[in-house]
Amino acid sequence: MFPELNSILDSTPDSYKSSDFILVSDRRADASFLIHHHLSFYLRAGCKVCFLGLVQSFSHYSAVGQRLGVSLAQAREKGQLVFLEGLKDSIGAILQEDTSQETQPLSYLRSPGPRLEGLFRFVERSVRQSGDGDANESWGPPVLLIDDLSVLLSFGVSVGAILDFTLYCQATMCSELQGNMVILVRCEEEDADDEEGLNLLQRGLVHQCNLALHVEGLPTGYCRDIHGQMEVWWRQRGETMYNQRKIFHFKVHDKGASFFARGTSSAVL
Repeated sequence: MFPELNSILDSTPDSYKSSDFILVSDRRADASFLIHHHLSFYLRAGCKVCFLGLVQSFSHYSAVGQRLGVSLAQAREKGQLVFLEGLKDSIGAILQEDTSQETQPLSYLRSPGPRLEGLFRFVERSVRQSGDGDANESWGPPVLLIDDLSVLLSFGVSVGAILDFTLYCQATMCSELQGNMVILVRCEEEDADDEEGLNLLQRGLVHQCNLALHVEGLPTGYCRDIHGQMEVWWRQRGETMYNQRKIFHFKVHDKGASFFARGTSSAVL
């Protein structure tokens, strides 16, 4: 968890906004550190977390979590964290004879017209409290984290199907259960011809979310002391336009990250 980022977003584990859809995106840079931040943040806040890890193993996230002061293994054992390990479970999904979308969250891997109903049902089952007095009732509002959603395009899932999935998740997580969503997507180069891919997906998600964190490499190129810049867009609930925008430079450390308002770091003029 990065205290400087908490200050920028005006949020702490003891006091944070609910019903937020936070979109994390990157271009010519790696925004994964923001996913690790939000994972440790919401675990510290006592939230029930459903994490769809589509690009890395559980051990990877666990190792980073240890450096940030949280134990993912303990959180999973207690029922606070539900983790879908896409890399590992995809093999079983491909070999499994039962392709029912109701029972297999990764059924899109075998579908000729990939849909994400099974994945949504998995998320819905993971975050809903049973109401029978079990340990789930002690957790705070549910949170859905996805790293990274754009990988679904590689499996033939259309942009429209992915946006439908996020709308259903937003209706359940943010509107009905008063929880939050944090989703990471990758972007192509700005001049890339990508009418049906990553950039189209990112633009669609920007219209759905109310907080966008976009990470890019520095326009001036490589810098040893500054790793990139983060553009932050805020939109008030009920508004159709983003009404606040700020840009920060950042440097990622082994156990954290430093942020500087653009123009205040001597490393970049």
